[in-house]
Parts: sequence; C-alpha cells; structure tokens
Amino acid sequence: MSKMVIGLFSGGYDKLTFAGVLLSGAAADDMEVEVYVHLKAAQWFVKGNEEGKLYLSEDNERFDMCMQKLKEAGSPSWMEYFIMAREMTSVKVYVCSLAGRIWGGTNNENFIEMVDGIIGIGEYIDAVKSADVHFLV
Repeated sequence: MSKMVIGLFSGGYDKLTFAGVLLSGAAADDMEVEVYVHLKAAQWFVKGNEEGKLYLSEDNERFDMCMQKLKEAGSPSWMEYFIMAREMTSVKVYVCSLAGRIWGGTNNENFIEMVDGIIGIGEYIDAVKSADVHFLV
C-alpha cells in the first residue's frame, strides 16, 4: 500500500477542503494517509472550535461566494471529507504539539475525535521521508 502525507498548516476553509479532496482521492486509490496538522489549521481540531468563524486563506471577501459555489457543486464540508476518507482507508491525523499548545490543546482529550495523537516536528519529517506522495497545504 502506498503512503500519502499531508502537511496541513493553513486554517482557511479552502485549504481544509482541498485537504479533504486529497484524502478522498487517496482513499479511492486505497492509499494509507497521514495528516500532520500545524499552525493555524490546528485551531479547527481543538474541541469547541469546530464551529468557529471560517475564512478563506486568500481573498476572504469572496468567502460567501465560495461557500455558495461549493454548496451548488454538492461538495461535502472539509470535515465530512475527512470522515468519509477515514471510513474508506487508513487515515491518521496528528496535531503538532506547538500548534496544539497555541490553540489550547495539550493532550488528546482537548482535540476532536478524529485526532490520533500529538506529535513533534521530527515525526512529521520522518513521515515525509517515508512517503510516496507529500502535499503541503
């Protein structure tokens, strides 16, 4: 089984959704996937933050239009993409310990259910070295 690693550092809805699309593509290809959540993206994985104020990574003035276009296209939410992929293939989600601390998460109990663990940057680097495919989103 081939392995994909995604480094998810942006907290923008567009990039979270793109990561979800990558996950669904990897699931369709029966790949093993590891997602490493860093910096701003980590805020959405802390319990209680899932419904926070969403934004785009760039051109936030078009947020409403982007959300409408995604809805018209029948696109699932970024979270739904993650959940669907986990049901189809091996997907592990890890949060960077520094990013977790920034957003108030210091242990697994502070994060939403899909988070499999808290890691240091060395573990992410090792994962990238062993991956067949690596995306930085």
